[in-house]
Amino acid sequence: MPQRDILEELGINREDIEQQLQEVLMGVEEGELENRLDDSVQDFSVNTILEGVVVDFTDDEVMLDIGYKSEGVVPRFEWEEAGEDVDVGDKVEVLLEAVEGDAGVVQLSKQKADQLRAWQKISETVEEGDVVTGVVTRKIKGGLLIDIGVPVFLPASQVDIRRPGEIADYIGHNLTCKVLKIDQERHNIVLSRRQLIEEQR
Repeated sequence: MPQRDILEELGINREDIEQQLQEVLMGVEEGELENRLDDSVQDFSVNTILEGVVVDFTDDEVMLDIGYKSEGVVPRFEWEEAGEDVDVGDKVEVLLEAVEGDAGVVQLSKQKADQLRAWQKISETVEEGDVVTGVVTRKIKGGLLIDIGVPVFLPASQVDIRRPGEIADYIGHNLTCKVLKIDQERHNIVLSRRQLIEEQR
């Protein structure tokens, strides 16, 4: 069966197309085009951070275009809790939590993406033995949570040289502490204010 030349049938000059293609690719180094194509394709694996664009929102949900076959949904309160506004056209980083059912409903989380990015930033800049300062946000079982960009744990036994009567009194205060341990796998950091005070003395 003879091959049809579709370009010729459409009256398109093959040499013109090749010339235009060369002009577009002029200055693009070998391998760079492939890298650009790889960068433009999002990975839709669960627990992957994706960039989306807000296309619509209601009182309860925000719909995002993430380049998937269906739009993704984020609960509206994730913006409200962060004290942020949402508008159509906003670019947002979100974590892909699940793709459910045949309809392909895409569940996303802005909060979890923000938390993961914050953890990545802290883990790149903070090491065990470093001194950090943060605000005490709340009391939990066994100690306090301190916000240094991510919530970290200050055990009650490490709050001071002598254990204070009520550690909840520190809530809202800035404390400077030493980093005792960083657990990358569990995204957990343990601090000691006591050790820092002892060293300073």
